[in-house]
Amino acid sequence: MLDEHRSGRLTAWGNALIAGFASPDDAADHIKGDDAVHRVTGLPGETGPVGLTLALGRLRALGATGLRLALPAPGHPLGLSGPPEFNARALEAEEAVIATGAALGLVPEIREAGPEGDVHVEVVWHCVAVRDAPPADVPSLGEAERELAEALREATEVLTRLDVAGSGPVAQAALEAYRARAEAGREVLAPGYPPRAVRVLELAQRVGALIAIAYEPGDGAGREHGGAVSASEMAARAHALRPVERTARRAQVAAYNAMVEERERGQR
Repeated sequence: MLDEHRSGRLTAWGNALIAGFASPDDAADHIKGDDAVHRVTGLPGETGPVGLTLALGRLRALGATGLRLALPAPGHPLGLSGPPEFNARALEAEEAVIATGAALGLVPEIREAGPEGDVHVEVVWHCVAVRDAPPADVPSLGEAERELAEALREATEVLTRLDVAGSGPVAQAALEAYRARAEAGREVLAPGYPPRAVRVLELAQRVGALIAIAYEPGDGAGREHGGAVSASEMAARAHALRPVERTARRAQVAAYNAMVEERERGQR
């Protein structure tokens, strides 16, 4: 969960562009990241795939006033508003972006190309019509922050109670390693986002790191899933951590969507 979703980058930097905090080329570069190329297909008015810079300009021309992130999971259509065809595509990708004001959604398709050792990643964003309706189950920043504080305590308690091998100093070392990898060379969100959104996203990623640690080898003795040694213990851990993971995903969506939410509140 510490790895930034491509839909998150598109949401954050697309919002920075729309709000005037980033240039089209700068936004496109940050969205692309380390990938070889990003293209958008299915945009109204375009006959074929186009690059990110043109696509972002086209979305604005089509009436997009902001971008929202969706991170759906089975049984939890987080951030989606329909129709079912789009929701299914987004659920398969486990991420999507909704262009508010334009009633369009974008879902990434990841393609790898090149020989072993020199593989590069290409991303195709499929643009389709979506329902103009409130997104599902997205909390406010304040709600997300309160829920995360409790989730962080719950995650720590669960890891300790279920005898996760790395629930003490080892977990802290692993957590710092996760954070170092995630933060190397990247910005948290994009210019124009409120400080609270940055704080909520960082806390959500910390909770996500604890969850990830729970499912990694933790004792160096070949035992997987931390200290779990039986299928029943692994199932118990998954059951206990599922609501914590759900809270962290909701908070991520709230953080990425904060710029749009703040602007809409100011217009009421």
